[in-house]
Amino acid sequence: MSRNVRISETEPDVRVTDLIRGPAITVVPATSLAKAARLMEDAGVGALLVVEGGQLTGIVTDRDIVVRGVAAGFGSDARIDSVMTMQPVTIDANADMADASQALAERKFRRLPVVNAGSVVGIVTADDLLLAIISQLSDVVWPIFGEVIDPQHTTPLPVRVVAP
Repeated sequence: MSRNVRISETEPDVRVTDLIRGPAITVVPATSLAKAARLMEDAGVGALLVVEGGQLTGIVTDRDIVVRGVAAGFGSDARIDSVMTMQPVTIDANADMADASQALAERKFRRLPVVNAGSVVGIVTADDLLLAIISQLSDVVWPIFGEVIDPQHTTPLPVRVVAP
């Protein structure tokens, strides 16, 4: 099912690169689960991109570390590539927000690596999309809200007189 997240046809498409809030945090496949978890904590992120030789080889989430790693009996020194999702689905840096929204919805993902000519550019999340949509909606709703709070009518509204 296609979802169009643009508010109006006159708005320019929002590119996924516009949604990226910071550089992607990357690790190599040999990174330990413990080091990856500390890196996630320090960076305040829930996913790391696994890169080898400049190429994206996987993605690992905090949930992967817990469920595929710790709960499965792996030690904290186990390699991150033992729990990562290999060959993750990506989105091109030139794609628009609607493409990202559709990809996340169809695949039930929360995070999507962004690539440009095979190189990692960043990661876009469901939260990033939500923030962009809220921003667009506030641009539409704020003038209406302002009129309700502080009316700018120059002509008084008609007053209906009710006879006793």
